[in-house]
Amino acid sequence: MSLKKSVILIIVILLIDQVSKIYIKTHFTLHESVDVFNWFKIYFIENDGMAWGTKISDFVSFVSDRTAKVILTLFRIIAILGIGYWLYDAVKKKSSHVLILAIAFIFAGALGNIMDSVFYGVLFDDSISQVATFLPEHGGYDSFLHGRVVDMLYFPLFEIDLPQWFPFYGGKRFNFFEPVFNVADVAISTGFIMLIVFNKKAFTKKR
Repeated sequence: MSLKKSVILIIVILLIDQVSKIYIKTHFTLHESVDVFNWFKIYFIENDGMAWGTKISDFVSFVSDRTAKVILTLFRIIAILGIGYWLYDAVKKKSSHVLILAIAFIFAGALGNIMDSVFYGVLFDDSISQVATFLPEHGGYDSFLHGRVVDMLYFPLFEIDLPQWFPFYGGKRFNFFEPVFNVADVAISTGFIMLIVFNKKAFTKKR
């Protein structure tokens, strides 16, 4: 798989991701949802941290939320540079198509979410009780590097009441699948799943 084809794939994923996020941001208020099917909803939330809304400040108490946000965003930028070099190196060494494809998916997804974190705070105003405006006259809802990632894909497939003996969550109602995510998250997950499932094909050993 050539570098040109990898770049085209990355651009296509980025376009789908960003168009979907911009549409949701400019047509939905925060926490607004639309039922597509019984098991699939478009549900607009914003993620200010890592996976499932986790923040660095949740683990390191002396770091403020805003400082933690900048640290996380800068870490993501450094990580995407590393992934980009990995992709370039894999293509240059003519690695397996599976490996190059997986890295391209991960790179596109990571870059898509980084764009939210870096730019969305400046490009949009707030979505609380209103539909956000793109490039508002009075400025965005936050500063550079303090944007929130837009999530909207929600698949509440089923709910069950867990028995009391169940570890940690006994007696509580369990919703599967509870996390809300976006196209970029799907791309990242796809890339990692490819690396795990097709590990031998991805990392072939030359004679």
